[in-house]
Order: sequence, then structure tokens, then C-alpha cells
Amino acid sequence: MNEVQSRKNPITLRLIAGISCALLAATVSIPTSQAAEKGYRYWGYYQAGANSTQWKAAMTGPTVDIADGSVEGWIFTFSSNDIPSTPPSVKPRFAAICGKTKPEMGFKRIGLVIDFGNPAISPKGDKIRSTITRCVVTAEESQGIDVLAQALKVRTDKSGLLCGINGYPSKECGAEIVAPKALIKKK
Repeated sequence: MNEVQSRKNPITLRLIAGISCALLAATVSIPTSQAAEKGYRYWGYYQAGANSTQWKAAMTGPTVDIADGSVEGWIFTFSSNDIPSTPPSVKPRFAAICGKTKPEMGFKRIGLVIDFGNPAISPKGDKIRSTITRCVVTAEESQGIDVLAQALKVRTDKSGLLCGINGYPSKECGAEIVAPKALIKKK
């Protein structure tokens, strides 16, 4: 029996090795561009301080104090390991948004920009809307989320994650999706 087993083992091992090599070769030969990269579409939050004309990604969330003359920006965006989120398409120009609104004692003026994003990431059944810019006069103690909720209808999940602004998107919240081809840079 040992002699028969020893004769079968080399053949079996060669067969297994051959199949393994074929599978490995097939796996390695698939270009990485064909692998479906995933990321998330969500409401990105950006800020610009008074006199600034450049957006900065808000790293602390919308529960921070903001000064009179600041601009708050929200964009429905996509990001992944290789694709960064994008800021709102409208520049944060406070004078253009709130220039005709006079200061009031006990209140602050905040420019607000809502960009509904790239059509390539729009959820099925939802329609992209025009960008909204408005000046919000709010209490001095108002934070970013207060400014947004004062001006527009806001939908959040149980944890407080912003899911929708003015009904967009209508249902989902921070959904994981395959990266849209329109956002993938060609190498």
C-alpha cells in the first residue's frame, strides 16, 4: 500500500500545484482597474472663516461655534481610499452671499452653500437640485448644524449623521457604492 500511495502522491501533488498555479496566474493577470473600488456618498461639510475664499474640510463636525462672517458649505459627495471628497463648487464669498444683510445686535450672519453634487453619484430615483446659497441670520450661540436646520429641512439618523438636506437624497444615509467611472482617474 505504501508503494501505491507514494506513486499517487506525486501525481496528486503535481495536479494540485498545477491548478493552484493556474488560479494564481488568472488572479494576478486581472488588471486592478477592473476591481470594483468602493467608497461612500454622503453630505460633506466644509467651512471658510471670515475673509477666506477657500474651503477647508471641517474636521470637527457641525457642532462647533462659527463666527459672524463665516461661510458654511455642504456638498453631497463621494470619497474612497483613492478618491478624495470635493468641496462645494461655489466659492465661499461671504460678501457675495450676505453683503446686503446688515448686522444685528445679538445675532450673527453666516453664508450658507448647499451643493447637491455630481450627477454621477446621485442615488437612483433622486434628481440633482440647483446649488443653494443664502445668508442666515442666527443667534450668536448657533453652531453649524443650527444654521443648516434653521435654513433648510434636515434629516439625520439616530446617531446624528446628516442623511438628507431638503429631501435629498430621499432615503439613503451614507451609502457604500462602487466608485462611479466618471470619478476614477485614468492612469
